[in-house]
Amino acid sequence: MKSAKPKVLHQVASRSMLGHVMATLAQAGATSTAVVIGPDREDVAKEVQEISAQARIFVQKDRLGTAHAVLSAREALAQPADDVIIAFGDTPLILPETFTKLRAPLSEGAGVVAMGFEAKDPTGYGRFITSGTELLAIREHRDASEAERAITLCNGGLMAIRGDLALSLLDRVENKNAKGEYYLTDIVEIAHGLGHRTAIAVVLEEEVHGVNDRAQLAAAERMIQDRLRQAAMAAGVTLVAPETVFFSHDTRLGQDVLVEPHVVFGPGVLVEEGAVIHSFSHLEGARIASGAGVGPFARLRPGALIGPKAKVGNFVEIKNTDLGAGAKVSHLTYLGDATVGAEANIGAGTITCNYDGFGKYRTEIGEGAFIGSNSSLVAPITIGKGAFVGSGSVITDDIPDNALGLGRGRQTVKEGWAIEFREKAQAAKKK
Repeated sequence: MKSAKPKVLHQVASRSMLGHVMATLAQAGATSTAVVIGPDREDVAKEVQEISAQARIFVQKDRLGTAHAVLSAREALAQPADDVIIAFGDTPLILPETFTKLRAPLSEGAGVVAMGFEAKDPTGYGRFITSGTELLAIREHRDASEAERAITLCNGGLMAIRGDLALSLLDRVENKNAKGEYYLTDIVEIAHGLGHRTAIAVVLEEEVHGVNDRAQLAAAERMIQDRLRQAAMAAGVTLVAPETVFFSHDTRLGQDVLVEPHVVFGPGVLVEEGAVIHSFSHLEGARIASGAGVGPFARLRPGALIGPKAKVGNFVEIKNTDLGAGAKVSHLTYLGDATVGAEANIGAGTITCNYDGFGKYRTEIGEGAFIGSNSSLVAPITIGKGAFVGSGSVITDDIPDNALGLGRGRQTVKEGWAIEFREKAQAAKKK
């Protein structure tokens, strides 16, 4: 990846690749999880614990191959289990039902099941050596003969092993291949030689798409976004230009939501029925209630709660703010750490001055209040119900209900000042 960040922590749809795989395993019904990481990878260990506090972490101190990596979790493998599934942290597109498909032959008597796919270009992949429906061996590309390299049914990497066989099969793996490593794939041939049935679960190539560089990361993002877009439209969401809309893995949209082109959803966004998200808006950690409108060119940051039929217009940024039902923030405004009552109107150029360099403070704006354009509300402050703030004001004191607050200097007019100023300036320029 040419990155200081571990490969499995690179994100797809706002979630690490490792997070995708662990979440999919949990959805597929995994009752315990063991994660093998490299040495000195506290960042990966932290990610594992944040995803699942119950997951066990094991360290592979020496990089001696895939079987060696799995055996690093020997303590977990020694625990009783019906099935053992081996997955990889850089294959984020696997679906829960695919793990179910992978396990199914075990319940029918197989000892080992390998996941395979028909490759468009098999170069570099391990090949499945078969006899009828039986998988005899998996041959790595560099170890394969010319005849074996012509095979297009390739290894997807994932495996399921009968729980009572897993440790004994892994312990039989030897490092007699071209790389001098312990290959996980060798357990197929070992199991077959011991008389255990070995089976194949075939999936689409997309699902076992692995990520080893930035181009493959971009391809994974493209594929998962296509899935998310299709799922949204199938659920009753209108995407005017689907290919321009980007979702997070956890984006939730209600029926009859309309999303215009070029919208980005970061993590933690919920949009309720009938809301409209206009073009070029960016949303993260926000909740938009039914019938509300957002954008175009709006930014909703974490903690933004947009009430029913409220309006957030162009070039508006909202953070940690509850915008009440029917309230309007139509343009050129920043609201941070605020509560805005129902049907209030926030004029253009208004800002809540919520930060003094040390702490954050709240602004409370009552129902039906009217905040004139180009106003600065210096928190902590309360603007009462039905109150007015005159345009161009800097408000530092509370305003009671139905009162008018003004906080601006008096205007003075000096007749003829401009003529005198220009004459002096021109004279100075000639010197």
